[in-house]
Amino acid sequence: MPESPEATHQLPPSIDRALTYFRKLSREDKMQALVQYSKKLEPLPERFKALDRTPFTVPECQTRVDVFPEMRDGKLSFYADLDPRRSPTIAAFLAILFGAVNDQPPSTTLSIPNDFARTVMESIGLGAREVGLNAMVERLKRYAREAMRSTS
Repeated sequence: MPESPEATHQLPPSIDRALTYFRKLSREDKMQALVQYSKKLEPLPERFKALDRTPFTVPECQTRVDVFPEMRDGKLSFYADLDPRRSPTIAAFLAILFGAVNDQPPSTTLSIPNDFARTVMESIGLGAREVGLNAMVERLKRYAREAMRSTS
């Protein structure tokens, strides 16, 4: 169910921009945008490569995806490890999501609306992927809740 206009105004600007942009796109333009975004996902920083991946894996996703949180100076950022050539849709979705929440306080991540994945991916025939996409959003929110607890 789409967010109401009133709810949209309460969103952090970075999330509102991403959703507004994708709501305006036609199916073809959305497909092109996803191709471009899939190339924008940053590679996993070296400092995460030696970590045990088990607690960072998102098991609900059809594709192997490991999502790593990092808190610095009160700002939360996320990084992912996946093969963008084999999973361009997931890479695109994460690039969009990370672009909206990285280097922001955890409260920004917690403000991601429940229909974020549906809004971004609407009309492109990826309904089977929605469970995994929503699981990634929920993983980010879980990390944000943990970050807020550890800083209070």
